[in-house]
Amino acid sequence: MSSYTISKSLNPKRVFILQKSELEKRFDPQFYKQEYKDNLDKIKRINHKRLGEVVKFSSETWNQKDFFETTFPYIEISEIDTLSGEIQNIVQVDKVSAASRAKMIVRENDIIISTTRPNRGAISLIKKEQDFSIASTGFSVIRNITNPDIDRQYLFTILRQQIILKQFEQRSSGGNYPAITQEELSNVTIPLPIKETQKKIVRVFNNCFDQKLKNEAEAEKLLSSIDDYLLKELGIKLPEPPENALKNRMFISSLKAVANSRLDPKYYSVKYANLQLALDKSKYKFQKIRTFLSSLSMGISTPEYKSESTDVPFILGKNLKKGYLDLENLEYISIEINNANKSSIIRENDILFSVRGVYIGKVAVVPKEIEGANIINNIVKFSLKDINPHFVVAYLNSTIGQEFIYREVWGGAQPGFTNEQIKSFPIPVPPLDKQKEIAKHITDIRQQAQQLKDKTKELLKKASEEIEEILLN
Repeated sequence: MSSYTISKSLNPKRVFILQKSELEKRFDPQFYKQEYKDNLDKIKRINHKRLGEVVKFSSETWNQKDFFETTFPYIEISEIDTLSGEIQNIVQVDKVSAASRAKMIVRENDIIISTTRPNRGAISLIKKEQDFSIASTGFSVIRNITNPDIDRQYLFTILRQQIILKQFEQRSSGGNYPAITQEELSNVTIPLPIKETQKKIVRVFNNCFDQKLKNEAEAEKLLSSIDDYLLKELGIKLPEPPENALKNRMFISSLKAVANSRLDPKYYSVKYANLQLALDKSKYKFQKIRTFLSSLSMGISTPEYKSESTDVPFILGKNLKKGYLDLENLEYISIEINNANKSSIIRENDILFSVRGVYIGKVAVVPKEIEGANIINNIVKFSLKDINPHFVVAYLNSTIGQEFIYREVWGGAQPGFTNEQIKSFPIPVPPLDKQKEIAKHITDIRQQAQQLKDKTKELLKKASEEIEEILLN
């Protein structure tokens, strides 16, 4: 077979000859691409081991019954910052709402690796305060390092470098939503330098991480200015929160004031009465969303999504962030889109509103690049006319907007919103030019914050290059 050659007219990156001795258990040509071979050859020039030879994966799972009373701390793949490996948020989920994939028990110092789209690097080292959380079965959990020559911090750092992520990509299977099995994960080759070099690599990453924290603090300062700016432009002065005293927790409300069959005391509390006075004194009149409503529809019910599905991209509650959509963590659900459920398809400038679940109250505008995706049934989408959607979302995400959103939450164990409640939300209505001015200013602030995030990406890229230089040269 070695006598065969490839025509020079063919692209050598797409057409190649493979020796039988080079075959693994895989027969997909993608697995044997030259770039993957070159990547692995680099690592094999130095001391190395297969991941499965140096670690043990945990199989500890939760039966979804014991340990927790009503809610449990749940780690979503989407909550892992792929730049730093930090878990940004651990959500509290009702036990009765636990998805079947919420089963992996994680402990302090575990390294968790997302097995869906693993080349993104959603990998985290569990901290003390995150001990005994529940993670999705979409994670593999490294608990024990069996080789004493490997530092845990080094392993966490190196797993997130391109020389490893490229192997994750190579060993994954699937289309839009590739996944890696634990067996393939075990076959990933890890460079194993001396301890002194491992510590040097950890220092490089930690120095980069320190700079990341500074960038994030600056970005957070920018983003926190949005609320003050918006309230000032609308002429809304928030009242001082009432003292948590008995006199403020007890109040009288007339029968005439009781509306919409709401009999829960929180709805009529002194806090909301004071907030309403602040709105009444603002520069602009308030009107209900229904005044501008062009269309409103719910998402569709779907079977539980599976990582091997490669069909239709869906927006879930976890994709709704404060004022924007996280498009890096879409789910792909195998479902037929027909005339009965086309109303769930989103278009540019639609407003998405999470009405149930742990992400209740999140609001975002649909950007052009995600047109044609779908929403599931815990999200409502609506479009507006004669008002700027970016301005509306900015207001709904403001402190006072969120206060009135959460005032409307209905129900106990499964709180939510009705369509009528959404239609009845009051929003300020300055002139359209003023709306555009406010929306542009807030967009500019978000872009500045994004530039800081991009700067962090560049820092991490340089750190990754330095780490590879230390390892391989």
